[in-house]
Amino acid sequence: QVWLVESGGGVVRAGDSLTLSCALTGRSYNRYAMAWFRRAPGLEREFTAAISWTADTDYTDSVKGRFNISRDNAQNTWYLEMNSLKPEDTGIYFCAARFLVLSRKESEYVYWGQGTQVTVSS
Repeated sequence: QVWLVESGGGVVRAGDSLTLSCALTGRSYNRYAMAWFRRAPGLEREFTAAISWTADTDYTDSVKGRFNISRDNAQNTWYLEMNSLKPEDTGIYFCAARFLVLSRKESEYVYWGQGTQVTVSS
């Protein structure tokens, strides 16, 4: 069994920064790729950023240059550093994990967290 637990969400103002964390527990195997997906109010969940086991990264265009995804393999923890936040970044952020290779496809992720709310006011 694998659990993902997100933390770090909150209410911030436009232009502020926030860092989300995702901790994976439950298994010793740690060659996971991890992604963050966002569900904005009234919209479907969508890809935001991903990092592979070998630290390759991918970002959706709207967050490139503002968000940074990173990982601490020893701690099985991943981070999403969000800078220059905008009101349109508001949503529930979910972390997800799959083996080795990153993907933008929600269906390819095996494990999911419960989500953490990020609200950016203008």
